[in-house]
Amino acid sequence: MGFLRSAVPCGACSWLSLSISWFRELRERSGDLSRVAEEGRLALVTRHGQPLFVSVPFTEDLLEAGVHTALAVNLFKSGEMTSARAAKVARMSLPQFLAHLSAQGIPVVDHDPAELEQELAAFDAAQ
Repeated sequence: MGFLRSAVPCGACSWLSLSISWFRELRERSGDLSRVAEEGRLALVTRHGQPLFVSVPFTEDLLEAGVHTALAVNLFKSGEMTSARAAKVARMSLPQFLAHLSAQGIPVVDHDPAELEQELAAFDAAQ
């Protein structure tokens, strides 16, 4: 028994889970895998709870940055991976990976506005 999970590239941490009974059902549900790729989302297929393969959509980002970087960016954007871990997947140093994200217009921090305001106020009060 396995399942298919696909990462939404918008930065929201949501996964589409589809139960599949391995190859037979995967073949029957290949349309789901194709749809996920057409939507520009990654898909992780597992068997018995263990990752088996990742489907990476063929995009301009993939062509320009390569598989490792495209995968790392997508996993970071979906919230499934920290920036440090994604940098390792991308085979970059953390500063290089953060610069790559910034160059693509991808926020590298995701603070709640109220929390950020509190931290800034505490910083101002300390000075």
